[in-house]
Amino acid sequence: MQYTLMHKNVEVAIIELDGHSGTIHKIIETINSEHFPIGTRINFGKDAGKPRIDWFNDWWTERSIPASRAGIKGALEEIGLGSTRLLLERCMGLSLSDQYWIRKCGSDQRWEDVNFFTNDFSKDVGNILFGHKLRSKDVNLMSPDNTTVGIRIKRWIIADGKRLLLKGSEGVYKQEPHNEVIASEIMKRLGVSHAEYSVVFENGKPFSICENFVTPQTELVTAYRVMESSRQRNGDNRLAHLLRCCEILGITDICIELYKMLTVDYIIANEDRHNTNYGFIRDVETLEWRGLAPIFDCGASLWYNSLEACSEVGCMPFQKTHDAQIKLVKDFSWFNSSGLQDVDELVMGILSSCVTVDENRRAAVAKAVKDRVHIIEQLALGKSLYQIKGRSFRPR
Repeated sequence: MQYTLMHKNVEVAIIELDGHSGTIHKIIETINSEHFPIGTRINFGKDAGKPRIDWFNDWWTERSIPASRAGIKGALEEIGLGSTRLLLERCMGLSLSDQYWIRKCGSDQRWEDVNFFTNDFSKDVGNILFGHKLRSKDVNLMSPDNTTVGIRIKRWIIADGKRLLLKGSEGVYKQEPHNEVIASEIMKRLGVSHAEYSVVFENGKPFSICENFVTPQTELVTAYRVMESSRQRNGDNRLAHLLRCCEILGITDICIELYKMLTVDYIIANEDRHNTNYGFIRDVETLEWRGLAPIFDCGASLWYNSLEACSEVGCMPFQKTHDAQIKLVKDFSWFNSSGLQDVDELVMGILSSCVTVDENRRAAVAKAVKDRVHIIEQLALGKSLYQIKGRSFRPR
């Protein structure tokens, strides 16, 4: 089936989808190359500016629910589809993260008629993902849940005209929804731009909920997409490569914002800041960059899956340990911990409603966070990690 790839109301390209695999079989015609998704065009040599079908398919596949999502296999069986990529075509590729979509060639549909930002959408896919049984022949697949990535159970709802994302947990202690609230409160006190989270309960289970920070005029471009826009130079580490890609694309004044993100991730011991878990905001129509997106998705933190709080945990995206990664931060002049003097009480209070976390664990997590805030305070004064931690510091 042939479709026009749209970027809001801009025609980008004519493409052909494989009806069996859900992949893009061919790019038939380029209409407006400037509006191609970031990281899908060749940026060197005689073919510079042309799209590559394999890169384009990578981008298309990234829009689909990962096969590792809990319950997705059963959901696909109930819907009657063999792959999450096939869900993309059923919802016209529409998302609540950007303004790309597909329409059948010859159609005169406009973005205003079909988008999920201003139009209602089906709850069926979300209900199935949350374990509700529906008759497959009655399922309406026009839903942003088809294009919501990540391995944790989640779905979009509309309340008071707002698009809200509900997200569950999978760790040992089911802390993730409460961790989101703790992280957002810490960032609020530090003056760091972030998505605001709260906790709701469904059938006794906790879920985090936050309002969509992408608007009809903007889109989220992940750091992974930005880093795919140029080849990494020999000798560049991952942070240097990201900063170079930002410079080439015209994303400015980004260094301090990245330092803030890495600092927050250190304080909360975030284990999951991979390169699709943060990104940049772009104006859909002017293609101008607005900077780093509000920090989101901090649930996999605070030793959520570790039996012992304050144990060593891995981190992303630039180093494998938090001690190694925080050394990348060269400027703490923005850091003011005055609002975090009672951070241990903050953590204890929010975790008190997490029934799977007992008092001893709450106290251990709270103390570990307070200790990490103290370490950042000392780093901001110019001390090294070795001076702060002594023999317990193991550089890697």
